[in-house]
Formats: sequence, structure tokens, C-alpha cells
Amino acid sequence: MKTFLCSILVLFFTSGQLWATDMPLSSDQAPNTNQAPSATTSPDADNLLHWQQLPSLPDQYGFAGAYAGVSNGTLLVAGGANFADKRPWDEGSQKIWYDDVYVLTDPKGQWKRAGKLPRPLAYGVSVSTSRGVVCLGGGDAQRHYADVFVLQYNDGKLAVKTLPAMPKPAAFFCGAVIGETIYVAGGKDWPAPYRPHGTPAPVPPATMKTFWSLDLSAPDDELAWKILPAWPGPSRMLAVAGVQDKQFFVFSGQTLDPRKSGDDKRVFLADGYCFDPSNNRWSRIADLPRSAAAAPSPAMPLGSAHLGVVGGDDGQLTFQADTLKDKHPGFPDDILLYHMITDTWISRGRFPKQTAEGIWSPVTTNTTTWQGHYVVPTGEARPGVRTPQIFWAVPLSAPRGFAWLDYGVLVVYLGGLVAMGFYFSKREKSTDDFFLGGQRVPWWAAGLSIFGTQLSAITFMAIPAKAFRTNWVFFMANMMIVVLAPAIVYFYLPFFRRLEITSAYEYLEKRFNKPARLLGSASFVLFQLGRMGVVLFLPALALQTVTGINIYVCIVVMGALATVYTVLGGIEAVIWTDVVQVFVLLGGALISLTVIVCSVDGGLGSVASMAAEADKLRVANLNWDIATAALWVVCVGSLFQQLVAYSSDQTCVQRYLTTPNERDAARGIWTNALLTIPASLLFFGVGTALWVFYKTHPGELSATGKSDFIFAWFIAKELPMGVSGLVIAGLFAAAMSSLDSSMNSMATAITTDFYRWLNPHAADHRCLTLARYLTILLGIIGTGSAILMAVLNNESMWDQYMKIVGLFGGGLAGLFALGIFTRRASGWGAIAGFVVSAVVLYVVTQYTTINFMLYAAVGVATCFVVGYVVSLVVPNRREEPQALTVFGLIASKKP
Repeated sequence: MKTFLCSILVLFFTSGQLWATDMPLSSDQAPNTNQAPSATTSPDADNLLHWQQLPSLPDQYGFAGAYAGVSNGTLLVAGGANFADKRPWDEGSQKIWYDDVYVLTDPKGQWKRAGKLPRPLAYGVSVSTSRGVVCLGGGDAQRHYADVFVLQYNDGKLAVKTLPAMPKPAAFFCGAVIGETIYVAGGKDWPAPYRPHGTPAPVPPATMKTFWSLDLSAPDDELAWKILPAWPGPSRMLAVAGVQDKQFFVFSGQTLDPRKSGDDKRVFLADGYCFDPSNNRWSRIADLPRSAAAAPSPAMPLGSAHLGVVGGDDGQLTFQADTLKDKHPGFPDDILLYHMITDTWISRGRFPKQTAEGIWSPVTTNTTTWQGHYVVPTGEARPGVRTPQIFWAVPLSAPRGFAWLDYGVLVVYLGGLVAMGFYFSKREKSTDDFFLGGQRVPWWAAGLSIFGTQLSAITFMAIPAKAFRTNWVFFMANMMIVVLAPAIVYFYLPFFRRLEITSAYEYLEKRFNKPARLLGSASFVLFQLGRMGVVLFLPALALQTVTGINIYVCIVVMGALATVYTVLGGIEAVIWTDVVQVFVLLGGALISLTVIVCSVDGGLGSVASMAAEADKLRVANLNWDIATAALWVVCVGSLFQQLVAYSSDQTCVQRYLTTPNERDAARGIWTNALLTIPASLLFFGVGTALWVFYKTHPGELSATGKSDFIFAWFIAKELPMGVSGLVIAGLFAAAMSSLDSSMNSMATAITTDFYRWLNPHAADHRCLTLARYLTILLGIIGTGSAILMAVLNNESMWDQYMKIVGLFGGGLAGLFALGIFTRRASGWGAIAGFVVSAVVLYVVTQYTTINFMLYAAVGVATCFVVGYVVSLVVPNRREEPQALTVFGLIASKKP
């Protein structure tokens, strides 16, 4: 067996090395330079974006205000305006509007004309949608328009379809799309003909303070614009839109001062606003470091919380003819980076300029994304000058923070875990040893193992990330285990211990019937198969972030190591590796918190005051809205979620059975419950402290990273060399501890509940061999599940994990509650309750707005009520169910 496992381990590592070279990189790792159609421009100085050039438009001058987007995988650029014959500083110059539509099907190909717009247009908004490239508003030499139409390119043909017009004409406005809903803001409402700079206009121009939306998911005959509340600031044109985390942003722009004339009327703005569609409310955000009027729009979403505003007009240029004529250097070319969580701005990186050609960061152009790149097409390269050049960029991974000593610590630590598996393998002589550790595990180790299994990787990564993004509202969720612990000790534990069972689901057979046991066990196994993916994916994502190792290699290595020591050492290896990783994780979090506090001016007092001022320490939302994380929703929902874990999860129940007696098992449960209090304070405190640290050190943030691995980023970049390696190693051990618990518990359930049912006279050594091979198979499946999670790439793994627990565990916990707390419940009534609870949960998740925290409560309550009612119709045929209920337990304690 040991030789076989070593071969498996070598195979895992070999395949991981192959994947490191053959698997494609995600968009936030490195650019796919094989797609480069031309020579690379000068790289970004701060390693934020990798810029390249696409083929230039087949026009000598290029266009300002062109529409751009993607339809059926093809890049489209249409319309625009320029000065084709004479520049604006030359006498007799005239701006010309265009209606040509250009398409590019391959980054290495050439542009071609595909058709015409309904009319020559420029300075509108364009967004890419499932319907095609939606073009909105804009103007020509005579007027502005409210028209909206869709450009669809398919099989070499261009089609133009009309959508409902905007409420009023507009040009020089901004817009973006969230899902299938288009939002547009501001603009210039001026139907008078174009006039050269400085020429008085008989009709005064006016900037607009309008905000509209169009939901494209509605049927065609129901499409209609909605007029939404505008931002609280001044009206504006040439603003920059942005979308991040399903929220809409408006940055900068210009307003017009009616007291002045000519170009002096323009007032450059540097304010910004955020609109939340969930509540239709605007909020003011931090001002930009400078104005960025007419910057390419929408802004580039980077990572999960950044928006990049490229260049823009800061109002420092003059529009005098002699200045323009002499090729003024142009607009600012730095990238302003906004972080929506800390509400901070920094300047990082630059747009690639080519001074020989006079090309600088363009303005008045619509951006889009194509083949994983941000496209900045054509535009006004400097006042009065357009450019036919088209740039695209892909985010680069941030510089790594791991040093050689960190790698060494990581290897030694993980190697030590495998060595523990070999050590405990000498004791694994029977299934009792493999599944229950011979009941020789001390109570404190069992308690630490419960804590590490339930809260390890999820706690270490996701809770600090949640507190970093929001506040302490979910803190009370962890406190519910303290509330629940007495019920587990006094009502559930006696049945698990006194019945001398190995699998928790043996109780269901003794109380109900065989189908109930098989159903409960199968539900547990299916749940754990999904859970393994979550607990492997998070730390693998962290390691990729801080070291650059391919995420699939990380997953495979962790899966292989956990499989090896679990197969060798059984539950004892699982428990004692849990003990080690708990100390490492708590110590690492404490060290991290200390480093953060010492890095902030004013220390702990400043951290607390800044967090309190920003409402980051809020513990409760005091409302009765069932769709929100209100206090009662968090407490009730979490109480039932904890009930799922501690009353029906084999990974927990199995640890109750590894101690020498019931009293020690109870001590282990209380150890886990009481340890949750300081641990929760620590992890939520780390998340809040991280917010303060990056609020005061915004330049240290990873511009392209995700909030889920903000803690890992801090560990790798800010902790001392060696210490960071140890903490990251602990994180990996935490993930592996959850994986090994799942593998061992599933092997226990399958062997005990299914194999021994089918082969009741099977020899113990055959069951032990089967359990070990099952562990290998489950390790492979768990690794594959994690790879699937990496492909799906969910935004918030904490929320996703909670949804899984509530959706699939509620009915199972309901079965145990129904058996323990009622006399009348029958086997078929319990099964009916379980099935109905699954159906109800599906309906709730699909067709209601109930907060996901309540899913477990819905599942438990439905199973309990329906199971009891059905049992009244189909009574229990067993003569004495009371002995297996709480009523029998109470009666047995009476003198």
C-alpha cells in the first residue's frame, strides 16, 4: 500500500508539472502574448497592464467619439468625427462626421468595412450586450439624437436593429452595462450646429443631470427606459462611467459655467459617485486626484474591486491656436486607480505614448473588452488631432512576495504532515483504528480537530475578506455555536456515544429504517464532495497569487499530500494534523494583526477610530427585512446552519466517537465552542485592520487581485520572510485538514453504511482495505472538484459555502431532530419530510428573496413539520421508539 501511494504521489506531482506548462493562464495572471498582432509597446512601469497595438483603422486620421463593441466575437468600431482636411487652428477647418462600420475578426488580421450606421454619428455611448453592440445617442453637425440601435455582425453581414429611443437627445454622455441593464448618465443637450472654438453660439449649451436605464432582458414589446434619480453633484458631460461589483460609477467630467463664454465656460470636475441598483441610491466617493474629463469610458474593471481611469483631460491644456499648432504634448497619460472598498485613489502605470508620432493617451473614445483584453480604440490623441491606432491591454499579475526561505518552510511543513501519516500508519490495524482512532484521542485534541475542520480554510481566508469588504454583521453567526453547544452535548451526544455506532447515520436506521440511513449517508457524501472543492480552491488561489504557481498545480499537490497521509494514518493522522494547523493559523493571524497595528500611525487606537468612523465595526443590522443580513436573520439562520454541522455531519460526529468516553467527547465539543469566541474576534479583527492598513497604504494593494485573497496578499508582501512561508503553509494545512476529514468520513460512511449492509459478514481487514482505496478515490474526486471551482471562479467563496450548507444540509439535520425530539415520527414520514424539504428549498432559492442564511432553517423546519404530519398518517410500526428519543433519555436519568 505504501509503495502504491508513493507512486500516486509521484504521478500527482508529474501531472502538476505538466499542467504548469500546458494549462492556459487566467486573465489576471499574465497576458497571452501569442495573440499580439504587432510589436509590444513600452511595458507599464508599475507592472499593472501589458499594452499592445491592434491593427490601425484604415483611415489616415482616425476618429474621436467613435462607437466600439463586440458582436459574436468580432470587434466593431463605427462612426466618429475628425478634421480631415484642415486642423481646427487653420482657417476654414470643418469637423466631419462619419457612418462607416469597421470590423476586426482576428487580432492578427486587418480591418474591413462592413456597412453603415443609420447616419453619420459621434460622441454617443456604446456597450456590448448579448443582443450585439448597442449604440446610444450621439450627434452630427446639425443636432444631437436620442436614437438607440444595435449593431449585429454575424457570418460576415452587418445588421442594424432599432431599440426604444432615450427620453431626450444627448451626446458627450457616459454609460455602461450591468448584466443586461444599460445605464447612461449626463451629457450635453445642445441641438445647435457645431461651431469652431471661440465662435459665439446663439443657443447656449447645457450640461445634463440625467440618469436612465434600459433593461434588455425584457421582451421586445416591453422594452422601455426608466428615469432614475440623478447623482447629488452638479450636471456634467464628458464624464467617465464604470462598473464594478454590480455597481455603477460616474467619475469626473465637465460642467458649463453660464456666466462665462467660449471655452472658458468649461469647469473641470474631479468628483465621483457610486450608484447601487439594489436600493436605487447614490453615494459620494473620494474625489479623483485630478480631473479626468473625456477619459476612455467605461473605466477598466481590474480585479474584484478596482477601476482604472486612463488619462483624460485635466483642464491644464489651453485651446489657443498657436499651442495646438505646435503639437502640444497632449493629455495626461497616467492611470488613476480607484479601490471601491477602501475608497482610495492612486496613480499607477501609464498609457504607452509614442512621442515621435505625437500620440498620447486618447480621450473621447468608448472602450470595450475583447478576447480578455481591454480595448482603447482610436480617439483624440491630443487637442485637434485624432489617431487611427487601437491599443489593447491585459492585466499583469502583481510582483510576488515569496522568498526562498518561505518556499523552504512551506516544503518542510507539508512534508512534516506526510511524515505524521507514516507515523500513525503503524497503529492502523483495524477499521476501529482507521475510523475512530481506537477511541484513544484526548478530548482537547478532538475539540481542536472539530474547530480546525469546520472553520479552517474558510475562516482563515474568507472571514477576514468579508470583514475587509463589509463589517462585523456576520460575527454573530459564529457565536451561535456557543448557543447550540449545550443542546449537542445533552440531547445528541448521548445517542451517538451510547449506541456504539461508527457512522452517525446508523442512528437513523435504529430510530427509523434502513432507507432513512442510506438516504442520510448518501446526502452527507454528496455534500462533502462539493465541500472539498471549496476548501481546496481558496488556498490554492492564495498560493497562486503570492507565488505565481499555477492554481491547478497547487490543487493537485495539496490533494495528493492530504490523500497520502489520510490513507496511511486514518483518523488519528487527520486529528493530529488538525491540531498542528490550528496553532499555526491562530498564531499567524495574531502575528498579522500585530504587524498591521504597528504599521498604522497611532496604532490600535487609530485602527479602531478609523474603522468606527467608516462603520466597519457594525455588528448588527436592526431591521426585519428577511432578504437582508438583519440580526435576527444572521442569528436564526446560523443557529440552524450550526445544527446541520454539529448534529448530522459525520466529520463532526466521528470526532465525538474518538475520545475514550462521553464526558471527554463533551469536553471536546465545549473546547471547540469556546475557542470560536477569541478566534472570531481575531479573524474579524484582522479583516477590519486590513481595511485600515490599505486605506492608509493604498499603493500596497494588488490592483488586479480579488478581495477573497486579500489576507494572503498581506501575508506574502508584509510579513517577515520565513514567517509568511509558515503562515501560508498553515493555510494549506488547514485546507488539507478539511479535505482529509471529508475523505476519512466519507470512507467511513460508505464502508459502514453501504458496503457492510451489502456484505454483512465481510472480514474487518477487507473493510479496512476498502476504506483505504476509497480514500484514494475520494482524494482524486475532491481534487477534481476543486479544479472545477477554479474554472467557475466564484467571487465570494464565503457566501457560496454558506449557500451549499443551507441548501443541502437542512433536510439531513431535520431527520435527526425529528427522530430525537418526537415519539410519533415514522421512517417513511421522515423520508417524506426530507424529500419535501429539498423541493421547498429549491423553490425558495429560485423564486424568493429570502437571505441565503435562512436556507438551513427552512430545510430543517420543513423536514421536521412535514415528517411529523406524514407520520400521523403513516405511523411507526416499531413498538418502542421512545428509547431512541429525548423522552427516553430523560426517563433514563430519573431515579
